[in-house]
Amino acid sequence: MYLLGLKYCTSGEIGVTSEILASTLHLLETDVMNAWNYWDDEGVIKIHNIDTMGNFSVEFLNLENSPTHESDKINLLDELNNTSIKDMLQDIEKLLSRPLSSKEMTMYIEWIKEYKFQPELILLLIQYCASKNKTDWRYIEKIAISWFDEEIKTIDAAQSYIKRHEDKWVKIKKILNYLGIKDGEVMKPQEEMLTKWINVYKLPLNVIFKGCDICFQRISKCDFRYIDGILTNWYKNGLNSLEKIAVKDKKKSYSKNKNYYNKQAKVDNFNNFDQRDYDFKELEKKLLGWDK
Repeated sequence: MYLLGLKYCTSGEIGVTSEILASTLHLLETDVMNAWNYWDDEGVIKIHNIDTMGNFSVEFLNLENSPTHESDKINLLDELNNTSIKDMLQDIEKLLSRPLSSKEMTMYIEWIKEYKFQPELILLLIQYCASKNKTDWRYIEKIAISWFDEEIKTIDAAQSYIKRHEDKWVKIKKILNYLGIKDGEVMKPQEEMLTKWINVYKLPLNVIFKGCDICFQRISKCDFRYIDGILTNWYKNGLNSLEKIAVKDKKKSYSKNKNYYNKQAKVDNFNNFDQRDYDFKELEKKLLGWDK
């Protein structure tokens, strides 16, 4: 497939797609895509994304002038003589249910040397990713970087991190389900708000649901910023339970009613003068002439 693609490229053929290559070679288009990703990983080609619709172009690199990468310093043959490393790579292949490329092997060995990850920790990381059906090396590398940034060096620390992370996502899924939103429809800013409500504000789910209800009652739609404003206000005022929120609302309602009934009467031109005192009996005598 690589040679056919290179032939089209050097001959100046325009409009060649993965679909055309798949049809010519009697392959599935997914097989062609996997091959492109493999050659890109190996540094033989360079994939350039054209737009956000998944379209891309392929650049065939000059292999004679290929730059030397830091990973080239690792001699795989020498490393594979190390029994613990060899066993680790074999166990990883079993967990991923596929053979490892030389790039992947080098990456895992680099984690031992640069990140100071023990083989047991790497296997736990791979097992965690595989349990989520995430076996692409790019995803696995992102998890490894996050563990390194969190200074996770032991099995206990990794298990604690996994539990916290999984607990967070269980709650996030419940909130999204309550709002009628699918996981894949959540953008990064929304995910950050959800994480803040759970990990920073540490609000229970029923309080978050209450904030969602108020949002729907007021604006008749789901608005993350509006919900965030409600929950942030409750957090600042220490309202972290439905009971506290109910007490606060009751006090607020009482205060409004009290202010309403304690309003002073409006002063207008009719009653804005000093009242006079009259002797109505004396007025009656004058009116009837009885005073004479």
